[in-house]
Amino acid sequence: MMRQYELVERVLKYDPKADEDLLNRAYVYAMKAHGNQFRESGEAYFNHPLEVAAILTEMKLDAATIAAALLHDTVEDTEATQAEIEEKFGPEIASLVDGLTKIKKLDLVTKEATQAENLRKLLMAMARDVRVLLVKLADRLHNMRTLHHVKPEKRTRVAQETMDIYAPLAGRMGMQTVRDELEDIAFPVLNPEAEKIIRGRLAQLHDESGNVLKEIEQALSAKLAEKGIQATVTGREKRPYSIWKKMEKKQMSLGQLSDIFGFRVIVSTIDDCYRALGVVHRTWRAVPEKFKDYISNPKQNDYRSLHTIIIGPHHMRVEMQIRTRLMHEIAERGVAAHALYKETPDGRDQIDGFKASVAESNAYRWLRHLMEVLQEGDSPKEFLEHTKLELFHDQVFCFTPKGQLIALPKGATPIDFAYAVHTSVGDSCVGSKVNGRHAPLVTELNNGDEVEIIRSEAQVPPAAWEGIAVTGKAKAAIRRATRTALRKQFTDFGREIMEKLLARRERAYVEKEVQAAVPRLGHRSLDDALAAIGRGDLSGFDMMKAMGLTVDDKEIREVRRRGGVLRAEAGPDRAAVPVRGLGRGSAVAIFRETGAVPGERIIGIQTPGTGVVIYPIFAKALEQFEAEPERWVDLAWDHIEPGQRFPARIAVTIHNEVGAIAQVAQEIGAKDGNIDELQMAARHGAVRDFFDLDILLEVHDARHLSNIINGLKTRPLVTAVSRVTG
Repeated sequence: MMRQYELVERVLKYDPKADEDLLNRAYVYAMKAHGNQFRESGEAYFNHPLEVAAILTEMKLDAATIAAALLHDTVEDTEATQAEIEEKFGPEIASLVDGLTKIKKLDLVTKEATQAENLRKLLMAMARDVRVLLVKLADRLHNMRTLHHVKPEKRTRVAQETMDIYAPLAGRMGMQTVRDELEDIAFPVLNPEAEKIIRGRLAQLHDESGNVLKEIEQALSAKLAEKGIQATVTGREKRPYSIWKKMEKKQMSLGQLSDIFGFRVIVSTIDDCYRALGVVHRTWRAVPEKFKDYISNPKQNDYRSLHTIIIGPHHMRVEMQIRTRLMHEIAERGVAAHALYKETPDGRDQIDGFKASVAESNAYRWLRHLMEVLQEGDSPKEFLEHTKLELFHDQVFCFTPKGQLIALPKGATPIDFAYAVHTSVGDSCVGSKVNGRHAPLVTELNNGDEVEIIRSEAQVPPAAWEGIAVTGKAKAAIRRATRTALRKQFTDFGREIMEKLLARRERAYVEKEVQAAVPRLGHRSLDDALAAIGRGDLSGFDMMKAMGLTVDDKEIREVRRRGGVLRAEAGPDRAAVPVRGLGRGSAVAIFRETGAVPGERIIGIQTPGTGVVIYPIFAKALEQFEAEPERWVDLAWDHIEPGQRFPARIAVTIHNEVGAIAQVAQEIGAKDGNIDELQMAARHGAVRDFFDLDILLEVHDARHLSNIINGLKTRPLVTAVSRVTG
């Protein structure tokens, strides 16, 4: 275990002005608070926060961050309180500890909404002070270093969590060294066989290549010295996980990978970077289209470097990365490196310089972009989806006509570009020009494209754009605009329903009278209540009752018979169905012969006397409408309320034995399904020992339905289960 004076000396070595008293007090307080606690490895628990602090000293972070690292588990795991931390160490450190306490656990095996909320807390804490993330990553790094002490089932979960969230976050913040180590530890836990094979292949290649790496290193160093370029040249092998990721991405075998070896050339200035590139290309033949200039166009995480692949000795492909020392420091340590190199002529102390430099970094702007998406009101599930999209995408760089650089994920379209410029630009987009020529909005953008967005203030983003967009920001904005437009339709329809109901009584629709009844219905505004009536969630007759009008059953039956306000008085066949793409005033029903559930692609068919009938895309009944394309309506599922159920028809074949139907009912009940309708038919002839069941279920979504079907298949008296296609 590191001694108290050793930790203080580490900090003073790179920051002579550090607050020694603060570090000493934090060390003693944390050691006493954790007392006799022990980790799963058997070592004293205090060793963990101490090692986290040690990792942060390697990043050369300020004393406040080191103190927060020592204290980060005290409120969560000991008798210490937040108020006590603030009293003893001040509001700055208390705020850091509070942020870390709130995001202590990010458990990917919990429900998706809980996972998303935890991630939301992490990003919010990061946005307030990025040092929260630095401590959290150091915390996770030490936990991964001791992962072998954890039980196997928990080990896999923690490794997957690290690979899904923490490693990409480290990468996005430019902390490549941390990301590499996290991935290197997680990979053999998640895929031990692949890791073993790749390491074996690397060892074989190393033996076969002999001294080629040394040969290239010496030759390049000599060539650079001849041209008066001071440089440090180091050769390296790519990491097993990096190789595995490239194999998966490019669908290549290990034998097909050629650029497994790479070199880093570290020089003094940007001019030297380009001069060194010239030396490399004159010495060895460059592989066409494999040159990338990240100095001119830095990555979103501030990474800058020149990349090229050359054909070296023995026809070996070798990757070269050329960068300055400052670029290398930022490439390895990301936002943590800014404190060392921030110029502070006004004499601000290191932490002020750190905050200023972080705020100006691309990595921090990316974080702010994520927070912008969060604040636009997405559901937790959508937020998680968008965040993961942002974490994992590769990039292309495009330009506005005025030369503004826009970084987008690979596969992005002009729709993504428009929303990246501004949400209002995306919402009003009607077309695009790419490199001066008109291009469809589905066009995939490439590096260097100049994109001009054609706009119209009358435009409303179609729901179908969500399937075209790639970025989380675009998808979120499209969903929000679609919901807003749909809400307006429902509000207008609800108003129309109330006008018709009141007209039956020879009364005019008076806004103030209807508005006065809204509080009695539990809605916040008149528009909310009218939208609920338009969706079928609220009866127009309930609104009339709230207005003090008398409504009898005879009137309700008469209105139902006439069908004038069928949407307001939806029966079981016409429940409020959360779909996007409906026209104003459309009544909705789900085709009962098949049913349709969220997760299945759906199509609407306009049906006289019924409205729009929803069919799953696989329904055979759709064949009869192929000659009438004008009746087809493109629909998509909208936000599903918790606990909401939808019909799905299945066919089950059972043995003609006692208890067979009971087994079916028990399995459906155990999986939280509900049987709405059941018909049984006996088979005849040679197969009379079996019965066919036709069951209309009520389920939450396609996954829920799949769980029920799979469960039924395991029952001994069930011989077949399938989805009815109509």
